[in-house]
Amino acid sequence: MATAQPIPDSTAPPPRSSATVLVLIPAMPMERLEALLSNLTASLPAESLLIATPDTPPSGSDPALRIIPAPSGSSSWILTAENFMNAHQLAQTNEAHAILMLGSRSDSLRASVLYDLANAVLSDAVDLAVPCYVLPPNAGLINSAILYPLSRALFVSRTRFPLAIDLGLSPRMAGRLATAAQRFISLNQGDAPLWPINEAAIAGFTPREFEAGMRDIPQPHEPDLNSILPLLTGSLFSDIDAKAPFWQRPRPSPPVRSPILPTLARDAAADIAPMIESFHLAHTNLQEIWSLILPPNSLLGLKRLSVAGAETFRMPDSLWARIVYDFLLAYRLRTINRGHLLGALIPLYLAWVASHINITASGTNAESHIEAVAAAFEADKPYLVSRWRWPDRFSP
Repeated sequence: MATAQPIPDSTAPPPRSSATVLVLIPAMPMERLEALLSNLTASLPAESLLIATPDTPPSGSDPALRIIPAPSGSSSWILTAENFMNAHQLAQTNEAHAILMLGSRSDSLRASVLYDLANAVLSDAVDLAVPCYVLPPNAGLINSAILYPLSRALFVSRTRFPLAIDLGLSPRMAGRLATAAQRFISLNQGDAPLWPINEAAIAGFTPREFEAGMRDIPQPHEPDLNSILPLLTGSLFSDIDAKAPFWQRPRPSPPVRSPILPTLARDAAADIAPMIESFHLAHTNLQEIWSLILPPNSLLGLKRLSVAGAETFRMPDSLWARIVYDFLLAYRLRTINRGHLLGALIPLYLAWVASHINITASGTNAESHIEAVAAAFEADKPYLVSRWRWPDRFSP
């Protein structure tokens, strides 16, 4: 890989026109496709772009654009193993110098963001370019509560959205992800998510995060927490299990990230009563299961939480980190059926969400609280490493 050089900002001249940027776009309504193509040609030379889309190209698109057919993909709200395999194959066939994978509703991304993601890879300084979105305070909370803190603590990454749906990839990063995808595809699990940040860390590749501002985030066709949380958390738990020899070794922490603290209109006050009620019901009915997973100190912390009033309902960051780590350990050891295990995590997650909403409603910035949660995961990593190696020992 060439020596890294500073990446110019979005006001710099566009990358060399001879460098082909393969842009993979999912199926989307014609008006969104037209807007996206307009943003792409506003940020990168049309002759350097190769657009792969399953849709019929709009009649008014730039005549310099090369547009080829692409598979429709298996998901509209996350990037999957099938998506990464398709990206690698198309990049190889067309000798692309960089790959830009864009998710549904990517027409809402600014042209400057598209430039940053593509040009970072074309510069040869970056293998994986990842956006940092600005979301409303109560959006993307599975990422904030579980995915981001675990990725940060174990893979020493400050990337705020480890499962971002827009990515810039170098050819070797695309190849790495295709290799990871092959295992799932061979098992007929092409719709499984992959974890690019983790793969980049294992391979020693260079990631970089770019501020992306607001973006319309696509939702699953059936946004059911009982399906989404086990899917995403189980996938990350499995990836962590497979990469244990890597993350158990001590590594220096990256520079502390300054969280983006946008000035947004607050979400309408969320009704936390059903979340707390779900936690109370689980505290009564799931004691036997939780006691197989959680140590006595955590069970005591949950007992204290169960008698807190709605106004004072706060889950300590250290308790939440310990809960997630113990569920990860139980997943690895198959302490109980994995489906039942992840189901038993849902009411605890809802308790965390209720706590987070209370904390932010009291004046704490949502991003500041999420950074504090991630820091608690980092601080408690020695506990996870110790119990991973000696699973029969509960820490006091």
